Amino acid sequence: MDYWVMMLICLSAAYTCWTGCVEVDPETEAVAGKEFKIRCISCKKRGETVARTVTEWYFKQEGLEKFDLILVYQHPHQVVEDDRFIGRLKWNGSSHSDDLQDMSVVITNVTFDHAGTYMCSVNRTLMFESHEYNTNVTKFMDITVVSKGNRDIASIVSEIMMYVLIVVLTIWLVAEMIYCYRKIAAAGEEQVLENASDYLAITTESKDNCLGVQPQE
Repeated sequence: MDYWVMMLICLSAAYTCWTGCVEVDPETEAVAGKEFKIRCISCKKRGETVARTVTEWYFKQEGLEKFDLILVYQHPHQVVEDDRFIGRLKWNGSSHSDDLQDMSVVITNVTFDHAGTYMCSVNRTLMFESHEYNTNVTKFMDITVVSKGNRDIASIVSEIMMYVLIVVLTIWLVAEMIYCYRKIAAAGEEQVLENASDYLAITTESKDNCLGVQPQE
């Protein structure tokens, strides 16, 4: 039974590792005529808490003062609210449940009219056994549109850090699995030795009983 408990602990650690949430800064430079992903990630402080999330995206074009609602997403439905983005804007975040942490969107075939400030509004309801708690997170992204792509230092550093984090998490996972395997192997050897000792003790006792009976015959 102890073996199975230890294995479940290892699998739980692996699951937690692979489902970790990391808030990465979004890219800010889109190339005209290309596809561009506007990243919006909002991690929960406690990953085990179940939540229900509604996301709204707003856009303020360069030179204007007002934000316009462009997209609303509540799993599994998305509604594009602005004619400028119909057929161009699509959801690219979490899509497996109501509990969202990645609220990213993608603009296909970017034009210069898409330059401006984007606002990602995250309305999250945390559901506990006895009550529900509502939180709101708002993120702003200033997006510029250029005719030819130029990678800035910030985006390069962000990408490098993301890959470094993935490597570190992978190494940690492998080390955790090796540690668990050794624990299980050690526990198995102990059990084998204990069974062998019990067997030898029983055999020795039986032999002594036999020797004690022979003189009486």
